Amino acid sequence: MAVGESVQLAPRDPDPDADYSWRVRSAPVASSLELDEDTAVVQFTPDAAGRYVVELDAPDVTYTLTVRVFPGSYLPAGSVRSGASGMSGMSGYSGQSGSARPTGFSGGASGSGSGAGDAQRGRGGRPRIRLDATVEDGVVVVRADPHPNPDSDTDRDDLVVEFVVDDRDEVDDAAVETDGWELRVPLSAIGDRLRVHAVALDETYSVPDTVTVEREAIADGGVAEAETEAVRADVTGHTDGSGAQEASVSVSRPNDPPQWAQEVTLYEIYVRGYASDVEDADNTFEALETRLDYLESLGVDCLWLTPVLENDHAPHGYNIVDFYDVAEDLGTREDYERFVDAAHDRGMKVLFDLVLNHSARAHPFFEDAYKNPESEYYDWYEWQENGEPGTYFDWEYIANFDHRNLEVRRYLLDAVDMWAEVVDGFRCDMAWAVPDTFWQEIRDRVKAKDPEFLLLDETIPYIADFHEGMFDMHFDTTLYFTLRQVGRGDEPAERVLDAIEQRTQVGFPDHASFMLYLENHDETRYIVECGEDEALAAAGALFTLPGVPMVYGGQEIGQRGRRDALAWDHARDDVREHYERLIEVRDETPALRYDGTFRRIDYEADSDRAVAFVRDHDDGSYLCALNFAPGATTVDVGDLAVDATDVVSGDSVAAEGGVRVDDVVVCPLA
Repeated sequence: MAVGESVQLAPRDPDPDADYSWRVRSAPVASSLELDEDTAVVQFTPDAAGRYVVELDAPDVTYTLTVRVFPGSYLPAGSVRSGASGMSGMSGYSGQSGSARPTGFSGGASGSGSGAGDAQRGRGGRPRIRLDATVEDGVVVVRADPHPNPDSDTDRDDLVVEFVVDDRDEVDDAAVETDGWELRVPLSAIGDRLRVHAVALDETYSVPDTVTVEREAIADGGVAEAETEAVRADVTGHTDGSGAQEASVSVSRPNDPPQWAQEVTLYEIYVRGYASDVEDADNTFEALETRLDYLESLGVDCLWLTPVLENDHAPHGYNIVDFYDVAEDLGTREDYERFVDAAHDRGMKVLFDLVLNHSARAHPFFEDAYKNPESEYYDWYEWQENGEPGTYFDWEYIANFDHRNLEVRRYLLDAVDMWAEVVDGFRCDMAWAVPDTFWQEIRDRVKAKDPEFLLLDETIPYIADFHEGMFDMHFDTTLYFTLRQVGRGDEPAERVLDAIEQRTQVGFPDHASFMLYLENHDETRYIVECGEDEALAAAGALFTLPGVPMVYGGQEIGQRGRRDALAWDHARDDVREHYERLIEVRDETPALRYDGTFRRIDYEADSDRAVAFVRDHDDGSYLCALNFAPGATTVDVGDLAVDATDVVSGDSVAAEGGVRVDDVVVCPLA
């Protein structure tokens, strides 16, 4: 972090009845920082650059935490930790994480929302970094691959890399050697695990990256199976004098999204409307199960259900009154688990909608605390001076938790543990409004049991720092807003390319993953706001631009109501077939998936409502073109050698002067 930032520190896996105490053990000479020793959760706000070591006295042992603090001049614009108030109150900002979306944010923003606020401090923006590791002649070699921001005039060779060896691991510090972009540690100097973190430094610092090297013991003459599906390096451990292998070494990159999540098509189900027409089901989950065969045939392989927990009157389910039980009007927990099992039987993953920022005001704890300072739950919530709870955007049915309270953390962590056993990942509601260090704890907690567990953040606008040690995948809110603008005709279609490139400009590393979407339960249907021709082109954007496509239930049948019961009897076959084919093409075309790269090309079109770009992969490159205007348009790609057979339609789209585009075409490069 940097001077000017503030971060919340709290005991992990806390016992609310225990006593905890923080103190600064060592700090830079220029620092006069002290911590409140009488509170379990403190705000760490460094006042000088350098290395800090803070201690936490807990009932079992004293823990230490090392913090590397850069000068304030290195502070990236829009830092996730720019606030320190610890309360949301009337402002609409949560100083607990410093990452709240703006007050009154309406969804009508320009599409430039990046989490960076103003331009990147006029210095060209954040660099990026990737770490990889190998074992060579008994030495772990960690190599950094830094890159300057595309808006920077810094030469790549002039970038500086700073490594940090994780001090939770058993490593002989004297054996660690660094040379420029490389760190080396003999295998003999590490215990079971080595974690190395690093940032690239220009005039600001990058989002950190991490690489992990772990020993795997030999069992019964063979390498023991690892508990993870980490990508293994082509390396072996050292040998004893007889030449027999003593250990095998695995290398993983914990900030990469889970392998399964790189290739899926997500599908959001609004639980109280998706299958409400099924009359012979005993409960909502049984009704939803009748739709699984349809979803399988569509090509969907990951389901995100809106909240299924007991809630107040609001059918969307986000105002929760019991974090440990399923809503009675939907069914029982057993019914929910049967639905999850049925989805798994069809090869589908299931995401649980996790709400950690607030409870409903109808929650019994809040009802007991409201206007009652003597309540045992009063300190569970944020309070404004007028006696009302802290909230956002004048939402009248929720009350923000106060994450400085260990009982709140314990209550929520236990719920996380319970539901993580059932599902394959969390869609994290209002991630921007929860302390980032709490998300870090949750990530470590769920990944320790299942490294392939997915964490997807809803953060508006998106925040690059959330990709290090918190979330695997991010809502691409910038592309969402841009597609709306293009669909309405307010911006030229080329702006979608700017939206993709903005990820790099604000500092997301190249391995970050994004969820692409046109609509969800909070938004007007795209087809209603923008039109039918535009909706077909926008669907093409979801499946050809870099990212993981998400379809909101009903989007693929031309549904026009946002949260209405789905009009299955009036489903548009032409729209559904369009989506089926796009899903199929993406599944069959590596260049369109996570490992495919994206590049701009020179093109000319009859209309500024058309755009073209290329996706590249070792298995082949493809021209992708989108047309948001009614009727066909011609896109001229100059000397680019194109096989004019569109893999979406199977037809030739050759036209005089280029390729003909009705809504979306994907053509192999010759």
